[in-house]
Amino acid sequence: MSVQERDVLAAMSTVMDPDLNQDIVKAGMVKDLKIEGGFVKLRIELTTPACPLKEKIKGDAEKALKAVAGVEKFEIEMTSRVRAQPSGASKDQLLPHVKNVVLVGAGKGGVGKSTVALNLACALARHGATVGLLDADFYGPSVPVMTGIKKKPVSRDGKNLEPLEAHGIKVMSIGFLIEADQALIWRGPMLQGALMQLVRDVNWGELDYLIVDLPPGTGDIPLTVAQQLKSAGAVLVTTPQDVALADVIRAKQMFDKLAVPVLGIIENMSQFVCPHCGKGTHIFDTGGGRKASDMMDIAFLGEIPLELSIRQGGDKGLPVVVGHPDGVEGKAFMELAKKVAQRISTENALRSAPSVTIQTA
Repeated sequence: MSVQERDVLAAMSTVMDPDLNQDIVKAGMVKDLKIEGGFVKLRIELTTPACPLKEKIKGDAEKALKAVAGVEKFEIEMTSRVRAQPSGASKDQLLPHVKNVVLVGAGKGGVGKSTVALNLACALARHGATVGLLDADFYGPSVPVMTGIKKKPVSRDGKNLEPLEAHGIKVMSIGFLIEADQALIWRGPMLQGALMQLVRDVNWGELDYLIVDLPPGTGDIPLTVAQQLKSAGAVLVTTPQDVALADVIRAKQMFDKLAVPVLGIIENMSQFVCPHCGKGTHIFDTGGGRKASDMMDIAFLGEIPLELSIRQGGDKGLPVVVGHPDGVEGKAFMELAKKVAQRISTENALRSAPSVTIQTA
């Protein structure tokens, strides 16, 4: 008995993407449907290669196909295509070829924001996305040291700079353009002008995600970035203690006023685990990140431990997610990347209605 297309689509309509709160047919995720007698072949296109629900969606689709009358054999290919934020990837934008701009901010310095931004970028790349990292912390550009890049960027056409590359991501920082021991004694307008040059005059190419490492606080640079770049959302970094939480609340208020979605909060340096006895110690208090997420009604994206390997990796120019991907800290960043990608897909879905494209043969 030949399988009917309508029966296959009806079966796939029972498979839900919990993040998008839609079935995968309505969400436009079912592609290249082909039916030959009792053989069914189709492709499910996820909204990010870092989708944490990949195996569940595939398993549900397999179960649904097995129940379709006449299906003797089937093949499901799982692929991904990161969808652009509704307001991005257009000709009138500063970054027309960047699908999603993600801001990483903090209310105060010293919470490990740059460490999180770099490892988040590398983790997304390891999941299969194309990623760039813009170091917008002009007064304390730490990305050159943390990536291990010692070269200067060049221009092939005399107009645009080529971003440098390390650990599978494209990177740009003011630190590449000045001497390592040079202090930037610039006022706000000069900083804003230089920042927009690093955005506009860098050949970023096609990117799924551009991670922007903001300077701490709510000053000129964070305001300029949030106002000038149409971003998919912001990730807030904090440590557990009350003084850090008070500052991250102010950062959240800034993004709210600028209509930038806050994707969630990350608690860095959550606890130190002794390498000798295995006992955990909450050096900076405990539970502060979850407390702040509950207070501000935003997602809690996870905890990053206070580990020696993270500091060592930063000093050596080898991010821990690259140097120790199978360690506790490396896995924590890989899971963080999944959750951030998940939140971006959800926010994009809320702001747009994806089209359904089915190809049959």
